[in-house]
Amino acid sequence: MLVLPNAWDAGSARVIEAAGAVAVATTSGGVSWSAGRGDGQRLSRAEAVAAARRITAAVSVPVTVDAEGGYGPAPADVAATVADLVAAGAAGVNLEDSAAVGGPLFTVAAQAARLRAARDAAAAAGLPGLVVNARTDVFLFGVGAPESRPAAVLTRSRAYAEAGADGIFVPGLRDLDVLAELCAASPLPVNAMAVPGGPSVPQLAAAGVRRISLGTALAQSAYTAARRAAAELLGAGTLEGLDGVLDFGELNALFAP
Repeated sequence: MLVLPNAWDAGSARVIEAAGAVAVATTSGGVSWSAGRGDGQRLSRAEAVAAARRITAAVSVPVTVDAEGGYGPAPADVAATVADLVAAGAAGVNLEDSAAVGGPLFTVAAQAARLRAARDAAAAAGLPGLVVNARTDVFLFGVGAPESRPAAVLTRSRAYAEAGADGIFVPGLRDLDVLAELCAASPLPVNAMAVPGGPSVPQLAAAGVRRISLGTALAQSAYTAARRAAAELLGAGTLEGLDGVLDFGELNALFAP
């Protein structure tokens, strides 16, 4: 079982590493927000790679980068992104099969070709062991009839495995019974997203999930804390919302040369 708290900048990655994480994932939403943009490939490839480079340089643990849809629809676009991310120090990438936020999805064949390009690019860049996490948005975007979605994910999992993916990520799927069935049938280890109000890490592990991430949840929590504290300061003029924050010295020491 690999649990990956998601970072959105170098500072959050370092804090997550200090909390005991053995690896760090990035979240495209959080990275985009930190740059003043919305999620959904609104960063350029160069901007996304630069953010990844700052994060990998800040920690000593492996970093897997949310590469969204590869910053372009063609296999060559995905290959260019992967090559740049390997050069930036990434140990893994997350590649989704949606052509746009909300869909549609790339066809199975088209996404398999994109994943093959990612695998070939990693090998050419000198990192054949790059972990390629293939995200499918069948459940996240409600593609097809509900009863058809498990079979659709399995079809994609088989094709993605043949294309060289190392795992299948199914955000939006919270039903533990369906997850257990998928884990038992999938040729790839299944990755799931832990969300507030959803199954816990032990419950997901018991269902057979082998990798768990949080998406934008930690970034949302940080921005929520900032808004609450600012609203309190500007309103009542108090600072109770800042009780229990990390000590300045403790936090600053994480970035000591």
